[in-house]
Amino acid sequence: MDVSKLMFREGLMEGERILVTGGGTGLGREMAEGFLKLGATVYICGRRQNKLDDTAAELMGLHGGKVVAHACDIRDPDAIHAMVDAIWADGGALTGVVNNAAGNFISRTEDLSVNGFNAIADIVMRGTFYVTLDIGKRLIAEKKRASFLSILTTWVWSGSAFVVPSAMSKTAINAMTQSLATEWGRYGLRFNAIAPGLFPTKGMSARLSPGGQGGNSKNDLNPMGRAGEMHELANLAVFLMGPGAEYVNGQTIAIDGAGYQANGGTFYPVLHALGDAEWDAMRAMIKGTNEKDKADRTTG
Repeated sequence: MDVSKLMFREGLMEGERILVTGGGTGLGREMAEGFLKLGATVYICGRRQNKLDDTAAELMGLHGGKVVAHACDIRDPDAIHAMVDAIWADGGALTGVVNNAAGNFISRTEDLSVNGFNAIADIVMRGTFYVTLDIGKRLIAEKKRASFLSILTTWVWSGSAFVVPSAMSKTAINAMTQSLATEWGRYGLRFNAIAPGLFPTKGMSARLSPGGQGGNSKNDLNPMGRAGEMHELANLAVFLMGPGAEYVNGQTIAIDGAGYQANGGTFYPVLHALGDAEWDAMRAMIKGTNEKDKADRTTG
C-alpha cells in the first residue's frame, strides 16, 4: 500500500489498540499498516504464526510502532479467549476490532459438501461472532468504549451464485452489525462494516479466480474501469475506526466503484455458462492452493 495516500494526519490513532483478524495477509495486512502508520498499537491474528511474525516485523521495520502477532484459529472459542487474555495483559482493553478473517472459494452449490460449507461458515459467521462476543463482554464489564468493523461484500444485499456459503455467512454478519449497533450502542460500542468490491490479493485470486476463470468485478465490468487500491480501503477503515466518526453506527458501506449498481457485484455473469470440465479444472486448482496453505501452517 502507498501509505503516502493515507488522507489523515500523522498520529491520529495514537492511543488506539486495534485487533485485526486475518491480519497477516491481504486486506487485513493493509488495514493493519494504515492503523500502525497513524500511531495505533496493532494486534494481528491468523493461523500461521510464521507469516504473522514476518508481517509484524515488516510493518514495524517500515513504520516503527508496535505490532503483536498471535496465532489463533477463530473457529475455536477457547483459543480466542486465550488470545484476548494475552492482549488485555499487554496493555489493557482494545479500542477497536476489525473482523476481517474469512474464507471463500467458488463452487457450484450442487458440488458442495457439508464440510465445504462449514469450512466457510465456521470462520466467517461463527468465528466472527465468537471474537465479537468475547471482546464485547469484556468491554461491557469494564465500561470501555470501542469500535467494531467487519469486512463483508455487496452480496449481503443481493446474494451471489457460486459463493453461497460466503454470501450466507457474510449476510449473517451484516445482521449482527445492525443488531449489536442498537443493542450495545448504549455501552459505547459501535458496529459498522465495509463491503469491498475487487481489491485483488493473492489468496482471493487463487480461490475466486483460479486460472483467471472467475472474478466478480473484472475491470471491464466496473464503471470506473479498474479495481480498488489498497489505500482507498485503508482510508475508509481509518475513518470508521478512528476518532471523529463516533455517530456512525450500524452502517455497511460499499467501496466498489459503483460495481454493485452496475452489475450486481456477483459471480453469475462470469461463471453461469461454464461447463463440467472448466469447473473440474478450477476445483483442482483450488484444492492445490488449500493443500499448500495447510502444509505452510503445519511447517510454520
